[in-house]
Amino acid sequence: MKKNIFFFSLMIAAIFISTAFSLPRFAVRLGDKCIDCHYNPTGGIMRNEDGWNFGKNIMSAITPRDQDFVTTPKIGDNISFGLDYRTQFLYSEQKSRTDFQQMTGSIYTNIGLAKNINLLGRYDFITQVWEAYGIAHILPNNGYIKAGSFVPNYGIRIDDHTAYTRGGDMFLLSTGGRQGLIYSPYYTEVGIEAGLYISDWALLTASAGSNLVHNSTLSKDPTYTSRLELFPKIGKVGLLFGGSYAAAKIPQTADFYGGFAGLGYNRLSLLAEFDLGNNVIAIGTKSNFAMAEAAYVITMGLEAVLRYDRIDPNTDVESDEIQHVIVGLEWFPYAFVEIRPQYRFIIEDPSQKNNSAVLQFHFWY
Repeated sequence: MKKNIFFFSLMIAAIFISTAFSLPRFAVRLGDKCIDCHYNPTGGIMRNEDGWNFGKNIMSAITPRDQDFVTTPKIGDNISFGLDYRTQFLYSEQKSRTDFQQMTGSIYTNIGLAKNINLLGRYDFITQVWEAYGIAHILPNNGYIKAGSFVPNYGIRIDDHTAYTRGGDMFLLSTGGRQGLIYSPYYTEVGIEAGLYISDWALLTASAGSNLVHNSTLSKDPTYTSRLELFPKIGKVGLLFGGSYAAAKIPQTADFYGGFAGLGYNRLSLLAEFDLGNNVIAIGTKSNFAMAEAAYVITMGLEAVLRYDRIDPNTDVESDEIQHVIVGLEWFPYAFVEIRPQYRFIIEDPSQKNNSAVLQFHFWY
């Protein structure tokens, strides 16, 4: 019975996707920075005008590019809005059944108080999670200070939290435990973050914050996060590499650290991350987490994506690893519309029939 609940929980976990994050493969493929498409310098949440125009005019197979089709995310000169909504149709091999589910739905706003000061907000009306913070670009070389409620900048922030380097299989009904790092769709911190562009192709960030679920005050056992990202471009090749470190209260004191790398050339992008953790899954355990993704643009508006995820929850125990292999397409048939067919293999020992197929629908503005 516990095994059935466990593997059904893995299937449940595999269907929740976070929409708060950007797609890092776009940045590495184009040789851009996160701030080129987002108000948030570390990516995600509200798209700026360049990011909004990219989604409207560049990504889709068919798009209203003519001047007569006038739309804008702006309300007046200094207020913008946006949204993301995802839902999906799921088939579970283990349960031999299908289901239709809501996933996330977020409303965004950005208020420009001055040329270098913005207020950003996000409310997810399905998961009832919110972020709100101010960003002031007052440090040298367009560096910034951020204060409020936000997701700390750790690793590669892909938009699927079921990767073990993000939140992993967090809905384990049988154990209530964590199978991945802390960055689920429900995780935010209240605190402060600073970012400094060391050059045009290097960003160093550091933050101190408190997750209100596990720690009600910043002055007691705050979480510290730091990240160095290098994103040079050599000719037509975009590169990404760096490392991250976090000391967190989840509720036990844990720390994790690792490196990441990426490459983008023409239609191809490759991303990978590997992390080591102490006390992340359980007190007294050492764990490691891995993710690798390859994506290729088949034609305008259509991408093939292959991702591999792996967790070793306790390095002292043999044959406890869990792996995901996700094969799918990302189709952008029209502006602000995305359709994702996926098949998800879950590999563990002993082998179980618990794979799943999903058809995800994403609408944004």
